[in-house]
Amino acid sequence: MTDKTMHRAHTKQVRIGDLTIGGGTPIRIQSMTNTPTEDVAATVAQILALEEAGCEIVRCTVPTQEAAEALGRIKKQVHIPVVADIHFDYRMALAAMENGADKIRINPGNIGGEDRVRSVVTAAKEREIPIRVGVNSGSLEREIVERDGGVTAAGIVESALDKVRMIEACDYDRIVISIKSSDVPLCIEAHELLAKRTDYPIHIGITEAGTLYGGTIKSAVGLGILLYLGIGDTLRVSLSGDPVEEIRAARQILRDLHLRRDGIEVVSCPTCGRTKIDLVTLAAQVEELVQHYDYDIRVAVMGCAVNGPGEAREADLGVAGGDGEGLLFRHGEILRKLPESELLQALKDELDHWGEGT
Repeated sequence: MTDKTMHRAHTKQVRIGDLTIGGGTPIRIQSMTNTPTEDVAATVAQILALEEAGCEIVRCTVPTQEAAEALGRIKKQVHIPVVADIHFDYRMALAAMENGADKIRINPGNIGGEDRVRSVVTAAKEREIPIRVGVNSGSLEREIVERDGGVTAAGIVESALDKVRMIEACDYDRIVISIKSSDVPLCIEAHELLAKRTDYPIHIGITEAGTLYGGTIKSAVGLGILLYLGIGDTLRVSLSGDPVEEIRAARQILRDLHLRRDGIEVVSCPTCGRTKIDLVTLAAQVEELVQHYDYDIRVAVMGCAVNGPGEAREADLGVAGGDGEGLLFRHGEILRKLPESELLQALKDELDHWGEGT
């Protein structure tokens, strides 16, 4: 890996609730609720589901006073830091902080004049609440776009650092920076420029990435490159759909880069003409099964009972299919032969007792 990985260890540490972002701490996984924040029950239920999936920080939109007040009731029922997402109305930032927001996300350029920015920063400073400065390529100032002849990486970074300076001018530095674009190469270039010019922790993401399929691929490409370069202290995979899927995708990206080792890694073969079992269904069932375990191991799902255990020798545990039957194996050694219908249960039994003599 390149020496750019040192950036991750040398960003400032910013505390949000009980967590720390930056400075070499684990890369934090975030998501955002898509329920009306005013609907406390629905929002709490979604956050609890996100927590179970592995979410560490959650963001809720706060467009109204009712939503700000709901935030206080929501916080009492969840276990992870809650970020208030603010657009345009600085009063919502103040109200959210009064109701216990652990962090606020604002674009200082669109909440009014300098006096309004100062009032928000002053309130944050009094409560030691961090501020995430968010700038998207789509919200770039018209004068920058016109000057540069379009949206550029340099323009995005300039806009973000201008907003940072607005907060710093109020003598506050508990800042996290977020610059996002749906254009992957543009997003990567902008983050590389930003990382050279600041040591504030950086929240990374590919905004408006898309559907579960397309958005996951786009996010994996963009975020994977940034993380490999050592850029990113916290991240969100932005998908159109159930936010729980964002967490699953984020965890997979971090696991595949060996940046987080919480949870089981599943490997499965692509199938071929030798495959005699419904491997696609079995692999999906195994992937769902392992979400409920927090072991740092690799589980393999192979389609060939002849070569499967050997090909997956690096796996800690696995199953390999035959013709209506299959093998359960550990570290490449066959434990027993089973009917195809019993493979999933046998794998679950092994996971339930993992560590007892392994």
